[in-house]
Amino acid sequence: LYAVTPNETESELLTGVKVTDEKSALEASEVFISRGVKRVVITMGSKGAFVNDGQLSYLVPARKVKAVDTTAAGDTYNGAMCVALAEGKTLKESLEFATKASAIAVTRMGAQPSIPTREELDSTI
Repeated sequence: LYAVTPNETESELLTGVKVTDEKSALEASEVFISRGVKRVVITMGSKGAFVNDGQLSYLVPARKVKAVDTTAAGDTYNGAMCVALAEGKTLKESLEFATKASAIAVTRMGAQPSIPTREELDSTI
């Protein structure tokens, strides 16, 4: 498997490791890698996203926002990450783009209405 992008709860279900911080995210990501996954991105809400590609691991910090509804945050994150990767951005750039998209999404109510447009993402710092 090339990559997985589970959240904290999904990571625990799949690895048996309760993810609460960077240390436990590293431990869980290493379980995925030991099973043949090439890249792991564990989304951890307001803590950010922990990345491990088997050689390098790091935390992409979350943006500080006032969350009102987390519905569709993960879908928004994954969709934005895929768009950025398809455009040739590096993994780190793609995750920063995804972080921006999901940060906007959680400030709005609902699923589909909360997803930002590309225009919004391009005009937001």
